[in-house]
Amino acid sequence: MYRMMYKDAYQYVADRDGIFYYVRRVPNDVRQHYASSRISFSLRTKSHQSALRAAKSVTQRLEDYWLGLRLQQMDIPAIHLVKTDDVEDASPLMMDAVEMYLSIKGKDDRTFIRTARRNGEYVSKVLGNRPITSYSSSEAAQFRDWCFEQSMNINTVKRVFASVRSIINLTMREHGIEGRNAFSGTFMPDRGDASTRRPIPADKLRTIQQRCQTTDDEPRWLVALISDTGMRLSEAAGLAKED
Repeated sequence: MYRMMYKDAYQYVADRDGIFYYVRRVPNDVRQHYASSRISFSLRTKSHQSALRAAKSVTQRLEDYWLGLRLQQMDIPAIHLVKTDDVEDASPLMMDAVEMYLSIKGKDDRTFIRTARRNGEYVSKVLGNRPITSYSSSEAAQFRDWCFEQSMNINTVKRVFASVRSIINLTMREHGIEGRNAFSGTFMPDRGDASTRRPIPADKLRTIQQRCQTTDDEPRWLVALISDTGMRLSEAAGLAKED
């Protein structure tokens, strides 16, 4: 059972079997963006004071996110008086930033290249292939929600955001662009859908290694090497026979 501890308006803390949780109802005006009417997740602490500090931080980030959602729904007063042609955003477009990032990194890893381009294409598809400094934090939150809608789990979404952040951060540094990366600090809810990879059982590994000895060829050398050392595929494939 939950035992609620609302000591202040900005703290939503519940004690469940000695572990503190953040529990809060989603406001009606942003309810359409959520699959549930209530937010509830573990603060991963047994300390009441630590839970209160964490809850205060979570509350602030939620309020900022909800404010962004509310502003998107508002009609902007006197929008017809706003000049749109005085200031031009000269920062690189998202996909140009991806190519610059790859050229600077200088990696030949096809998986790395494919992943960076795919994540850049995700952003361009959802938010448009725009100058990298033109994205807003509310749009980053919109992009996060789109990722979840594509059935990505929380770990995958975090990896996508880490890749996009790296691309934009490096490009901004190379161009001497001041400002904030909109994809930094985006709130990631604890959805409880993170998957844990299990190791291959030892008996399965032994079977694989035994079968690798039946034929003397490069693919089986590679599999045997990986199963013995735990190397990554790219590391093992990059070795010469003499090594």
